[in-house]
Amino acid sequence: MSIANELLNEFEEQAPITRRFLERLPQDKLTWKPHEKSLTAGQLAHHLAVVPAGVISGAQKSEVPPPNVKFPQPESVREILDAFETSIATVRRTMPTFDDEAMHGLWRIVDGNKELLAIPRQTFLRNIMLNHWYQHRGQFSVYLRILDVPVPSSWGPSADERPDFARP
Repeated sequence: MSIANELLNEFEEQAPITRRFLERLPQDKLTWKPHEKSLTAGQLAHHLAVVPAGVISGAQKSEVPPPNVKFPQPESVREILDAFETSIATVRRTMPTFDDEAMHGLWRIVDGNKELLAIPRQTFLRNIMLNHWYQHRGQFSVYLRILDVPVPSSWGPSADERPDFARP
């Protein structure tokens, strides 16, 4: 199996799980945040929705400038879910265009004449598109827990979906 297919298979497994998390965000909590330094729940959910498309779009180039990530405040959960569906479609369309040679090829972040990062494209996609995505999904699960919103299962049961897993 090609590297792209392996990554795409994992992405396809995880996308429905991430969607369940995003669908749980209450409309009236979009601007809530757990701390003054934190993103709002809506900003974090939107970031979670668009990370895959943003990363895979950057992976199409062999050299990019340092990222200038923006965190817009969405107006609705529907806006977040629509962005997520667009992001999924982008990954599905783009991932198969990378052959193994491209995946082994060097991907770089360059600021002017200074190289900030140089890693194989497959490492970039694994670490930033997938692992970074999972990290934000975990962060978002804490937001849901604090808001007393039932947290969906991800890799294993959650105490909300399996009460026998709840801790006293």
